[in-house]
Amino acid sequence: AKMWITNGTIADVAVVWAKLDGVIRGFLVEKEFKGFTAPEMKGKHSLRASVTSELIFEDVLVPEENILPKTVGLKNALLCLNQARFGIAWGVVGAMMACYDSALNYAKSRVQFSKPIAGYQITQQKLVIMLTELTKAQLMNMQLGRLMDKGDSKHYQVSLAKRNNCEKALEIARMSREILGANGILDEYPVMRHSANLESVKTYEGTHEMHTLIVGENITGFAAFD
Repeated sequence: AKMWITNGTIADVAVVWAKLDGVIRGFLVEKEFKGFTAPEMKGKHSLRASVTSELIFEDVLVPEENILPKTVGLKNALLCLNQARFGIAWGVVGAMMACYDSALNYAKSRVQFSKPIAGYQITQQKLVIMLTELTKAQLMNMQLGRLMDKGDSKHYQVSLAKRNNCEKALEIARMSREILGANGILDEYPVMRHSANLESVKTYEGTHEMHTLIVGENITGFAAFD
C-alpha cells in the first residue's frame, strides 16, 4: 500500500513505480483492476479541499501493455519528483504573498494608541523580514527555472528551493498571524488556512529533513542517510 496520494480516489489510472525483475519500471494501474482500491483518507486538518488517498494493491495483475516502455531505472521517477518539487517551491510563494499582503494591509489600517500599528518598530521589523524572505524565494525560483530551461539544473538545487521556501512560507504565515493578533485566527483572513496547509506542503514530496540531507551530501560529498 502507498498512502498520501493526491486524487487517488477519483483518478481513473495510477502511475506506479515498482520493480520488475529487479529493475524499477513505471506501470499504469487502472482503477478497474482486480485487487486495486483507493479509499480516501479522512480526518485531515490540512489541505482539506484536496482528495488524499491510500492506494492498496492486493495481488494486482498489470498487463504488459500497461508498462511504460521508456522508463527503466530510478531516473524517470526522480524526474517526476523534481518537477513536482519545483512546482511546490513556486506554490508556497503564493502563500507567502497572501500572508504578507494580509499583514501589511492590516498593519496599515489597525490603529493602536492613536496610530496604525505599521508605525511601530517591531511591526516594521516583521514586515521587512517577511518581504525579504519572499523576495529571496522568488529570486531562487526564477534562477532555478532558468537553469531548468537550459537543462542545467541539478536535483539538489531543487531540494534547496523546496526546503527553503516551505520553511520560510511557514515562518511568514506565523509572523503574519502575530501581526493580525486575535484576528489572525478568523476565516476573514487567509493566514490560518495557509498555516495549516503549509504543514502538509512542508512534508510531502520529501520532508524538510530529507532535503537537508540531499543538499548536505552535495556540499560535503558524504551521504548521511545510509
